[in-house]
Amino acid sequence: MSIHKILKFPDYRLRLKSKPIKKINKKTIKIIYDMFDTMYANNGIGLAAPQINILKKIIVISSLTSNQSELILINPVILKKNQEYINTQEGCLSIPNKTAIINRSSYIKIQAFNHLGKLFTLEARSLLSICIQHEMDHLIGKLFIDYIH
Repeated sequence: MSIHKILKFPDYRLRLKSKPIKKINKKTIKIIYDMFDTMYANNGIGLAAPQINILKKIIVISSLTSNQSELILINPVILKKNQEYINTQEGCLSIPNKTAIINRSSYIKIQAFNHLGKLFTLEARSLLSICIQHEMDHLIGKLFIDYIH
């Protein structure tokens, strides 16, 4: 395991689109462990691979509640989001010391692979929904500050 350097805005690499993982292998698993180590070392609750200069569709999310375990999302896809929005204060490890109130869907349903290559569906509400949406934006080169008008 190792801690990677987190890319900081305005680094152009944060704007690049990530590629899907074709095969989950030992290298993928190492990236996932490194992402958790990097996220926790920087007091984050979520991290997308592009933030550590790995342009792959991988997201890790910490346990946000006592009944939710750590999440690994490989090649996540949003299947459904509701039109009910919530405004929350967001920050980002790639944009230190800056937060903003962002409007996001309060509910999403996603599909992703786990670290074992098993496809699963997840419904998320409130903070987990927001965190997933935030991290998925990183996979397409979008940052939370892009929502500020």
